[in-house]
Amino acid sequence: MANTFKKIIKKHKKKKLQAERNRKAKARERAEEEYADDYERRLSRHKRSVVKKTVITVVAIAAAVTAVGFYIEKRSYHTYKVVQTSEQEDIVSTNYVEMDGNILRYSPDGVSLVSDKMSTLWSETYQMQNPVADVNGTRAVIADKDGTTLEIYDKSGKTGSVTTSYSIVKAKVSKSGLVAAILDGGDDTWIDFYGTDGSLIAENQTKIDDPGYPLDIAVSEDGVIMMVTYQFVDGSDTTSYVAFYNFGDVGQNEDDRIVSGYKYEGVVVPQIQYLDNNRSVALKDNGFTIYHGSQIPKEVKTVKVDKEIVSTFYDNDMIGLVFKNDSKDKQYTMEVYTTDGKLKFKENFNIPYTTIKLSGGNILMYNSSQMCVMNSRGVQKYLGSVDGTIKDFFKIGMNRYLLVLDSGVEIIKLS
Repeated sequence: MANTFKKIIKKHKKKKLQAERNRKAKARERAEEEYADDYERRLSRHKRSVVKKTVITVVAIAAAVTAVGFYIEKRSYHTYKVVQTSEQEDIVSTNYVEMDGNILRYSPDGVSLVSDKMSTLWSETYQMQNPVADVNGTRAVIADKDGTTLEIYDKSGKTGSVTTSYSIVKAKVSKSGLVAAILDGGDDTWIDFYGTDGSLIAENQTKIDDPGYPLDIAVSEDGVIMMVTYQFVDGSDTTSYVAFYNFGDVGQNEDDRIVSGYKYEGVVVPQIQYLDNNRSVALKDNGFTIYHGSQIPKEVKTVKVDKEIVSTFYDNDMIGLVFKNDSKDKQYTMEVYTTDGKLKFKENFNIPYTTIKLSGGNILMYNSSQMCVMNSRGVQKYLGSVDGTIKDFFKIGMNRYLLVLDSGVEIIKLS
């Protein structure tokens, strides 16, 4: 009996001990769960705090950037300071053009590439009567207009030379260095296509009646497509024809390699340009047409205007048209479009310019004694007069411009 009682007591103690262990285990589990929940809450609060601080920081930075951008966008300048002067230049016979952040300086005797601080990077000699340059990125061609010499360059110097069979009317270079030239053969004209080393790739004879007289040429970045605008008389009307020649595999089975072409009756198309490898534009006397296609270009957008166009300007991002106004206060109206054909802005102005162009994303206007700078949204950044006669003016860097005067060359900064 005593043994049985002892067993019962022992069993009871064992159960009690086990119950105590279970209670402690559950207490530990609850404590761990509470700690875990508390940790998750604290972690969640920390994460929310970090996110909140990050958002506030990002918003503050964005607001600061926007404020600075707005300030820069709207800021106008009232004067400029001369950063550097070069008075030893032969201004009468020397011309200047921006070339990928540097300056291509050319004359009848030769060409040199100089930095934006006017230090010479390389130079080459030649003999031309009337040199005319075309630059595309890091590539350039200098043609002796009405002569027979073509010189081809890149950022390191000369890559090729051509002596043409007929006098040169116009020459254009692609970003890859291929060159197209219109040559005057008397009764007929020729359009020749050259490699970067000056080797002849293709030549095409054109006649006045078919397909017409070539007015301008352009070459795609990769050199596969050559774009030509022709003009001919159809009855009593002047008609223009824009043709696309494909020198790749796609064009080898087409007549004269023309893969697409468009006629515009009663319209003159004096200028054409490749905007990139896939997009090109034809500037007409009644607006412009944009084409897309790296192999077979097609019309995608036409903008027509009913006012007389007095000036056009363009780059890879914008196309600008200027019209005469009847208003005495504002003689001109400027319309600037994206290269998708959407109107970017319209601005009336009264600046008696002789030259207007896009340079470094700015719209530059100048005459012999005045110059004006507008940004890409039509905000006038600077308008003022200079001492001397302006021969050329273009942007070469952040708020830095090359001003070519009859007295020398100045690098200026608006202030």
